[in-house]
Amino acid sequence: MPTETTMSREAVSAFLDEVFPQLHHGGPGPVIEAVGPLTATMRLPYHERHLRPGGTLSGPAMMMLADVALYAAILANLGPVALAVTTNLSFNFMRKPGPGDLIGEARLMKLGRQLAVGEVLIRSDGAEDLVCHATGTYAIPPRKN
Repeated sequence: MPTETTMSREAVSAFLDEVFPQLHHGGPGPVIEAVGPLTATMRLPYHERHLRPGGTLSGPAMMMLADVALYAAILANLGPVALAVTTNLSFNFMRKPGPGDLIGEARLMKLGRQLAVGEVLIRSDGAEDLVCHATGTYAIPPRKN
């Protein structure tokens, strides 16, 4: 297991802002709180655009958080690979999160030359119970020497 990252939290955040400025369109987007060896923690600040009828946070908001958290973990550990792409995402919605920030904790279980596989645990800020468990696979483009 690696003991340090290739990119810092600040570097990953700046890279995401550069290549995915749309993450912040219409309100606050996900914020990287930490990166580490094979990990990333992200916060999705509460915004009414993430609500669905009934006052709960929407599935698409949790899907976006999970996808970006896994991508941030990949970037932190491999460097700026803009063309790493999601090939599979699977979600288990476990309980309805009320209005508030969401925290996504991503962990890469495999980080190879061609594929990365990981999981994200999503909780409401300050809560222990999971609201969502996600798994994902990413295709990593060949590195140019």
